[in-house]
Amino acid sequence: PVPLCQVVERHLQIPLLVGGVARLAQLVAPGVAKGCDLVPDGRVGMVTEPCGRLHQVGVGVVDQPLRIAVVRLADLVALGNGHVSPSARPIEYSTSPPVLSSLWEAAAVATFITRFETAGSSGLRVAVKDLIHMAGVPTTNGSRVIAATAAPADDDAACLAGTRAGEVAGEVTIVGKTNLHELAYGVTGINPWFGTPVNPLDPSLLPGGSSSGSAVAVGAGEADIAFGSDTGGSIRIPAACCGVVGLKTTWGRVSLEGVLPLASSLDTVGPMARTVAGVAQGMALLEPGFEPARQAASRVGRVRLPAESHIDAAIDAALSAAGFDVVDLELPGWDAATNATMTILGVEAWRVHADLWRQHASELSPDVCARLETAASITGIQLAEAWEQARAWAGELAGAFAWVGVLALPTLAASAPPLEEPGRLTEIRYVAPFNLAGVPALSLPVATAHGLPTSLQLAGPARSEELLLATGAAVEAAAGFAR
Repeated sequence: PVPLCQVVERHLQIPLLVGGVARLAQLVAPGVAKGCDLVPDGRVGMVTEPCGRLHQVGVGVVDQPLRIAVVRLADLVALGNGHVSPSARPIEYSTSPPVLSSLWEAAAVATFITRFETAGSSGLRVAVKDLIHMAGVPTTNGSRVIAATAAPADDDAACLAGTRAGEVAGEVTIVGKTNLHELAYGVTGINPWFGTPVNPLDPSLLPGGSSSGSAVAVGAGEADIAFGSDTGGSIRIPAACCGVVGLKTTWGRVSLEGVLPLASSLDTVGPMARTVAGVAQGMALLEPGFEPARQAASRVGRVRLPAESHIDAAIDAALSAAGFDVVDLELPGWDAATNATMTILGVEAWRVHADLWRQHASELSPDVCARLETAASITGIQLAEAWEQARAWAGELAGAFAWVGVLALPTLAASAPPLEEPGRLTEIRYVAPFNLAGVPALSLPVATAHGLPTSLQLAGPARSEELLLATGAAVEAAAGFAR
């Protein structure tokens, strides 16, 4: 028997309310037994016995086959009034003892905010980050405050047009909307309201964020392709932590209409998958007709920033194995560009979420609340200096790309930190300057001598996604991480 409370608290990062339960009125949904049962107050996970009765999570012990029913938090906010929204559509995961031998049944609770019924469906399985509107589904942005009042979206985001066309053709199935760091404003992936997605490489490690659920969905095999957003590294950081491939697209290449903003000058939408070929398929859904270039870059500029020795060694070995002409290249404006990105991101995030912070600060994740409070103090002079640095940085990158086809560097300077050290992740990321310049960047796992992969980041000039994917495919074939 495994005490369920230990599993949920440790691996999903959901604080349990033992004894703090509310009465749940009759729940009518396909495949779920009807009845009046107990559920943790305001939480996402419900555990049912085969007969359909609900345990008090945190009290029950897993010692028999059970099901984990996943319900959107938005459908549970009315528990105090004794009812559940009729739109609730739980999805069940059948398990048997030892129930949590791999943790993935439990992980599914935190990977998706909304999971769709896909029985009998075929084609590519696509997951969508829950800040991208889908018609008929509320968009929560990973926030309990927003979830409490979110109405179903009237229309799809423009970037989903290709995916919807694939659905009509029977080539694509959307499996759900994925979890994220609240408001997409954080890099750890820890979400106290919807749970923290479990890193498929090692459950003790951070999944990264903000596109945590998207990275975990593809890494754990719950989706073939996932869409995420990247404002300051939010696709590439979780890709690096979870050992998957993620593409930050050129700013403006993929429409942001119908995507909840964080910082409109930096926001992008891009695909994630287990392989470079999967990311190419994702790009073809976001931009029908997209195809990788036929040839990889011939010359690669190796940017050397401080990193753990085994990471540098793995990246150098991968580039050598792929047969590139590699030249060392310095980017002296890197640190200043990183700081400028954070300044611009903070100012724009405050513009978007100031009212939310003023009215609901105590109901936001503590780290997100603190980040917004800090952003509120950024001055106009600091913002002007940041944009001046952005112009200088764009010139520096243009000079680099006149000499090499793509740049190569680590996505993270160290291995993914443990869950207990969330602050560490902000210290080791090498991602934000490419957002500042608006250029594309691809993160992909490469083999190391330490078992877990490291993440190589390739960056190119604006609208060079085709070249990046061809170059990434060459690296993957020569030195990719074998699961």
